Amino acid sequence: MTVARSAEPPVDAVPGDEIAGAGPTGDETAGAGPTGAAAMVDSAGATRVRTTGEAIVDGLIAHGVDMVFGIPGVQTYGIYDALAQVSDRITTFTTRHEQGAAWMAFGYGQSTGRPGVFSVVPGPGVLNAGAALLSGFGASTPMVCLTSEIPTAFMGRGLGHLHEMPDQLATLRTVTKWAANVLHPSDAAAATTEAFLQATGGRPRPVALATPWDTLTQRAETAPCLPARPSAVKPDPEAVERAAGALKHARQPIVLVGSGAQHASPEVTRLAEQLQAPVVPFRGGRGVVDSDHPLGFSCADGFDYWQDVDVVVGIGSRMELAWFRWGPRPAGQTTILIDIDPQQHVRLTPEIGLVTDAGVGAAAISAALGEHRAADRTSEFRALRAAKQDDIDGYLQPHMAYLHAMRRVMPRDAFLVEEVSQMGFAATFGFPFHEPRTFVTCGHQGTLGFGYPTSLGVKAAHPDRVVVSLNGDGGFLFGSNEIATAVQYGLGVVAVVFDNQSYGNVLNDQRRLFNRPIGSELRNPDWVAMARSFGAAGARADSPDELQTELARAIAADEPAVISVSMPLDGTRTPWKFLMPTRKKP
Repeated sequence: MTVARSAEPPVDAVPGDEIAGAGPTGDETAGAGPTGAAAMVDSAGATRVRTTGEAIVDGLIAHGVDMVFGIPGVQTYGIYDALAQVSDRITTFTTRHEQGAAWMAFGYGQSTGRPGVFSVVPGPGVLNAGAALLSGFGASTPMVCLTSEIPTAFMGRGLGHLHEMPDQLATLRTVTKWAANVLHPSDAAAATTEAFLQATGGRPRPVALATPWDTLTQRAETAPCLPARPSAVKPDPEAVERAAGALKHARQPIVLVGSGAQHASPEVTRLAEQLQAPVVPFRGGRGVVDSDHPLGFSCADGFDYWQDVDVVVGIGSRMELAWFRWGPRPAGQTTILIDIDPQQHVRLTPEIGLVTDAGVGAAAISAALGEHRAADRTSEFRALRAAKQDDIDGYLQPHMAYLHAMRRVMPRDAFLVEEVSQMGFAATFGFPFHEPRTFVTCGHQGTLGFGYPTSLGVKAAHPDRVVVSLNGDGGFLFGSNEIATAVQYGLGVVAVVFDNQSYGNVLNDQRRLFNRPIGSELRNPDWVAMARSFGAAGARADSPDELQTELARAIAADEPAVISVSMPLDGTRTPWKFLMPTRKKP
């Protein structure tokens, strides 16, 4: 963005309304043209006099944004006043912590595929939101962070202005795909368009726009914001033909899917059916193929099949199962990678690479296969999966009994938001999903405490669908202050809290590796009383049957609720047997 300064406030100015609401300065014309929402939205495409904040919010409307999460602060008054003018078009949710705002945007982005937008103050606000930005970066989640900067007169001087960071833009660029400062109203439209283009084009990821305190309320002639339209990336025809040729001769193909395939369920399913290839997700790919489909494997199902795979097709996936969790690749195996991120093709070194959208790439290979269709293997796959389910149910208890109870009363299109916990890990392979995007995960960052505030963003985006937050006791307390947000806005998320009085995974590891725990045992509040003190419903369940009853009741009420489940820790029965499996020696 071009550097353009408004008239600088006096050096000894005290931060406050005299800067934040300073009106027109320099060459800007006060009162020229319409104001408020009429000034911001112009279907004719003519330039208008707007504040920078109004121009940015105009850009949000142009890109179909319907809600913004955040906490207003003196440096972001210019954004919030602009949002107030369009409250009939954009709903603003105020959270109880900046991390909550960012996580709600994360949940919105994960569950819709559209950018989740949040606004926080600079400096500490940005840092508080940083974990969600980092997780969004890792989990390929479109997010837009709208923040501020210290007044232009003080930028780069190190005087210790309110919320000043040595180099906020550089910090943001380490956890986002793209970040920029907007230094004049005339930059706002182009910057906002570029932000959404970066957030949604290619590999979706978080972006950030920062506007100095005084610039947000500065007025100038601004152009309308034109919606970003990412260009389609067509696959190399030669690579498509090579992929189809390899798959026609494959004896035992497999498809590994990640979050980059969530929008491509029909194309992926069609290709898998042609090949009679199991579709195996880890975290982000759950639901791309219905768990009820014979080819809708879990990562636990796929492990036993993997050792004989001769061709693997990765679609929108980091393929963590292949390079980390399942051990060495079978000898002579061919990898075909469909991924829109060119860097993934460098990292994963496939034999055949298609740099393109997941759906476009899968459809192209399907077309190139023509009439080819492998022999039906439904009976074989159902038997393999049934045997693995018996193995899981026989070993991982009571985890699976509780997950089965939850699945029985949750609608097929319900969202389950995991948490970094024993139960969250078990759900990765042990909970069936029937639609894309219904398993919301923090991805490889493993960000403890993300789950509950994220679930509120999912519910805000899908008010008519069931959202269940699956928590351990340690992680839940990170964001339980957002029960207040749920109650304030009527977000009927049901939080199920499995209480083992510890950071269970840490405690298990410490006992196993060092034979003495430290810092991992917890003293918890009364979850039911805490929920009720916020105005939410609270209940206890001491068995899978009781959980099924209480969860059904909470779902029917569609009100904020917390269900506490006492689940003593048993270090001998953990999900890791199926998440990091080992091969039996011949």
